[in-house]
Amino acid sequence: MKRFAPLIAAAGAIAMSLPLLSAAPASAAPAPDHSPQKPAWARCSPEQPASYECATIKVPLDYRRPEGRKLDIAISRIKSENPAKRHGVMLLNPGGPGGSGLDLPLMMNEAMPKDVRDQYDLIGFDPRGVGASSPVTCGLSDAEQAFDRPYRPETFPSDVAWARTVAEKCREKSGSVLPYITTRNTARDMDSIRAALGERKISYVGYSYGTYLGAVYTQLFPNRTDRFVLDSGVDPDRVWRGMIQVWATEAEPAFARWTQWTAERAGEYQLGDTPKAVSDTFWALVARADKDPIVLDGQKITGDDIRTARALFFYPAQAAPVIKLLKDAADGKPTASALPDLKQFSQSARVAGAARSTKAASAFAADPAPDNGTAAFWSVLCGDTGAWPRYAEQYERDAVKDKAKYPLYGDFASNIKPCAFWDRPVESATPMRTKAGVLTVQNEWDSQTPLVSGQDMHRALKGSRMVLAMGGEGHGVYLADATSCANAPVNSYLTTGRLPERDITCQTPPAGSERRAPLTSPVPQRFPVGASRF
Repeated sequence: MKRFAPLIAAAGAIAMSLPLLSAAPASAAPAPDHSPQKPAWARCSPEQPASYECATIKVPLDYRRPEGRKLDIAISRIKSENPAKRHGVMLLNPGGPGGSGLDLPLMMNEAMPKDVRDQYDLIGFDPRGVGASSPVTCGLSDAEQAFDRPYRPETFPSDVAWARTVAEKCREKSGSVLPYITTRNTARDMDSIRAALGERKISYVGYSYGTYLGAVYTQLFPNRTDRFVLDSGVDPDRVWRGMIQVWATEAEPAFARWTQWTAERAGEYQLGDTPKAVSDTFWALVARADKDPIVLDGQKITGDDIRTARALFFYPAQAAPVIKLLKDAADGKPTASALPDLKQFSQSARVAGAARSTKAASAFAADPAPDNGTAAFWSVLCGDTGAWPRYAEQYERDAVKDKAKYPLYGDFASNIKPCAFWDRPVESATPMRTKAGVLTVQNEWDSQTPLVSGQDMHRALKGSRMVLAMGGEGHGVYLADATSCANAPVNSYLTTGRLPERDITCQTPPAGSERRAPLTSPVPQRFPVGASRF
């Protein structure tokens, strides 16, 4: 089975609390009911099947004031071709925050087994602030969108200045809207879509960030939650700084696994014949590149560039040839292969361009601003929770400590972010207190929502079941890999509505360099969670 194509294809002194995005006091109450208009469906594009339809509905900017300012929410659908077997509607989300979901019905329609596909009208949507749904912007340059910043004492003041600048630009450009670009409000929008479609309940498949969005929906609207698949889970207790920091903690066991794998193939890669020897070779290469950047294919590669590619080490069969290539170039040896763009492995690059769905573009207005995905990303990360530290010194202390403890990515993860300068959120983060009979799905070796994160989401959602694909590599499981052992139990759940009696742990065949390569190809792969950060 082919993979999906991404929407993912996969960021001085005291940080004063500026009056950015001024907001009302926090409220945990669900949205009041309101009556969105019925969608006026039309063909999305002459280049796409007539069955692929698009529409726009209006939703409140602030659900506490349903008669006030409105936002557009762009939606799409492909209806079930078997009315006799139709169970209901299935909403879809590819991850992000900042990822467009309009194309997902096309992708799922192609990839889903027919006995599952027949049961649902597939519903895609661009989350509020994203793509064709009243897109937001902060007016950020390409450099300002990058947030992979290593900690160094001499550059930390400029990192603080960057974080402050991003926050200030967001307030200037979209300050009246950004406080409401949050996960809770997007969940309310999902319920508005449900109401507009005339459905009593919704089913849902959400990847990565989409798992948190789905989990929040189950808490706000438990009686409207039908069959929910949460694939590659975000830990609700880590939103959102902790989810960035988990990239650092879990890169270390992935790196250790890579050194073992590579040492077992010492004759092929010549990077060392023990895990320690491979590790020593790698860190010597990083130190050399920091002093004298490696020039390859016209790129200058520093040691920090190599470390930002920490996601690479979740794919040993891909990481080993890349590191060998870099070492050969550093040693002045001829290199026959081209180096993959290491920026593809960094977090900052993973959201660039992810906000806009191209296939449905002709049905809506002009493309959003180039920084749309990044603007939506920070709006959600900073607006979902008030747990971000407010002082630059805290970020500096954490970056120093975590660089020593998690050398591959610790300082990048804990360095200062724009949320240090964001104003307090409109609402608190959503507690996971209500029982949620949903199915969570997880790969053992997931770089973006690592195993510990997926397991903690499962634990947080009382009544959920988990399908864990041991040996599974990559971000995203269901339909992302035709050989995954997780596909069958997910298909069974979506077909019958019955959760497994107990958690399922299965074994996925080992991945080789020819399989599960969503990060190394310059061509976007056909899977909906790669170009997003979560």
